[in-house]
Amino acid sequence: MVGTIARIVLAAFVVGGTCLCVNAQQSASVTVSVKNHRFQPAEIHAPANVPIELRVKNLDSAPMEFESVSLRVEKVVTGNGEGIIRLRPLAPGRYEFFDDFHQETRGALVTK
Repeated sequence: MVGTIARIVLAAFVVGGTCLCVNAQQSASVTVSVKNHRFQPAEIHAPANVPIELRVKNLDSAPMEFESVSLRVEKVVTGNGEGIIRLRPLAPGRYEFFDDFHQETRGALVTK
């Protein structure tokens, strides 16, 4: 009986471990800064089809709101602060973003 339970637990562990490995994805990290109400760089690049960690560094003293309709995100970043936005895997394309507090401040994320 104990041997049977041990085999079942071991089988569940092996199957579960295999699933974790199959679903594990590499992620990409990208950084964009805001200075004088301008994104630097204005166009950032990341690989397609992997999760993306986007760091937004606000080098201005006033807060800004990183917003993107196509990425479906909004995040307020305090003055002289940093925000992290975790993005789902994205298809290849161009995704526009802007500072909602200063809408002339625009940029784009390009995935390939």
